[in-house]
Amino acid sequence: MKMAIIGSSILAPAILFLMLQYEAIHSAPTTYLVGDEEGWDLSISLEGWPKGKDLHAGDILEFIYDREDFNVVVVNQTGHDTCTVNDGATEFNSGDDKIPLIFGANYFICSKKEGACAVGMKMAINATAPPPPPPPPPSK
Repeated sequence: MKMAIIGSSILAPAILFLMLQYEAIHSAPTTYLVGDEEGWDLSISLEGWPKGKDLHAGDILEFIYDREDFNVVVVNQTGHDTCTVNDGATEFNSGDDKIPLIFGANYFICSKKEGACAVGMKMAINATAPPPPPPPPPSK
């Protein structure tokens, strides 16, 4: 009987630890490289890049670009539609920026290189609510 009590007192914390690790791994935000291999650049259609991706609030967009030529500006819908930097916009210019998505509409433009936004260096994303954590694995 004593062996069963000792065994269960060790097993319960181990199972709890594994369940917490499982949940932490499976509910972590995803990081997406904007533009894939090409990055934040004029060489691809950035407006089309998000299509087919399941983007959630809290996920992170990583913008890699030549900071001598480009930047990333988080704007509102008017700024996106007109390629202008609106009041309250946030500019990033490190060349490797990681920007978390907020729930709902997210708008990004390039304002550093003249005309870049007008020819497609802009992007609109609708981030959905984060998925619920998966259920814990069945206990035996």
